[in-house]
Amino acid sequence: MRTYLVVIDDNDAARVALHFAARRAQKTGGAVEILALVAQQEFVQWGAVQAAMEEEARLRAEAMVAQAASALIEETGIMPSITVKQGDPVAAVREVLAEQQHVAALVLGAPESGPASKLIAHFAGSEAGSLPCPLMIVPGSLDDEALDRLS
Repeated sequence: MRTYLVVIDDNDAARVALHFAARRAQKTGGAVEILALVAQQEFVQWGAVQAAMEEEARLRAEAMVAQAASALIEETGIMPSITVKQGDPVAAVREVLAEQQHVAALVLGAPESGPASKLIAHFAGSEAGSLPCPLMIVPGSLDDEALDRLS
C-alpha cells in the first residue's frame, strides 16, 4: 500500500502537508503515517527534572498528533498510523524510513515565509539523492482549493 509519511509539528505548514498527504492517500487508495518529533531536551543537572521535561514534551507531541489524527479521520475517513520519536529530527526520519520500507513519499510542509525547516534543508540538500522514496515539499500557503487541485 502506498503510504505517505508526514512529519508534523505545531506550525501551519505541517498541517497543510498533512492535508495534502491525506488527499493523495484518499485518491490513490493509500495510507498516511504521521511522525511527530520530540526535541531532545537540553541537559539538566538533576535527572528527575530532565525526565519531567522530556515527559512533558512527549505528552505535548502526543496531544498534537491525536488532534491531527482526529481531524484527518473526520475529513477523509483515513485512519493514520502514528509514530512519536525523540531526538535528532533528521536521524528520527531516517530511522522511520529505514524501518518502514512501504513509505511511498516523505511529505514535509514549507513555511509560507522565512527559512526552511532543518528537515527540508537536509533532505532537499546534498542528501536528496540518497532518500529511499520521493520527497514532497508542500508550500504552507496552499488553501483547500489548491490542495484539492494538486492532490
